[in-house]
Amino acid sequence: MSRPYCKCFEAQYSGSKWSKTKLHTEQQDTECDAWKRLLELVEIAAAEKHKVFAPECEMEPEDWHQIVTLPKTISKLKSVKRLLLYGSNLVRIPPEIGEMTNLKEFDPYTSYRLHWFPYEITRCKKLKDSTVSTRALYGNFKYRPPFPKLPVGVVPEASSPTKCSVCDASVNASNLHQVWISLRVATDVLPLLVNACSQGCIDKLPHPPKRYIQKPHRGGLNIQQPPKDYL
Repeated sequence: MSRPYCKCFEAQYSGSKWSKTKLHTEQQDTECDAWKRLLELVEIAAAEKHKVFAPECEMEPEDWHQIVTLPKTISKLKSVKRLLLYGSNLVRIPPEIGEMTNLKEFDPYTSYRLHWFPYEITRCKKLKDSTVSTRALYGNFKYRPPFPKLPVGVVPEASSPTKCSVCDASVNASNLHQVWISLRVATDVLPLLVNACSQGCIDKLPHPPKRYIQKPHRGGLNIQQPPKDYL
């Protein structure tokens, strides 16, 4: 089974003008054997207090490529220090990654359809090392691909937020304030999706590093980014 080809960033290689980008909306098949195997691996790693979680090493390639997100139960992986997701077909990671309190190393390298990360990853205070395919990220410094425009008053199916990324209050269509922000996480600057319950929580967000968009924003082609290669 070959990995699906992602066309989101074709413009950065063809030199053509950027058009709007969209979030991947693929939903995980939770009835397939691959998903059930992944759930089993999480439970084993949690029960046996594994220090490394590398599901691709314990799944057949055709099964691993059926996985487009990780289960929320990764919150149980309190002992995991290394999360290895090399060569995955992931299009999103759940906010529960923020509950992996001992995580020190994060490696989703060559996961080319993984264009953004949940803001909750900033809660992994021990996270010091990361290996990310940065050219596959929204707003990457090499090509500055545009961020998808975030809708107003809609809980997007692609991210399905239930709690505020900042204060953990409940969020729904009536109080959801969704923004992008670029922040340094471990060794990389990552585009992070924030699901906030109020403007007050957005105002509490850290300031982005220099040479990236200097405030939280809703994305879209009208957002001015620094020139590509500007470091």
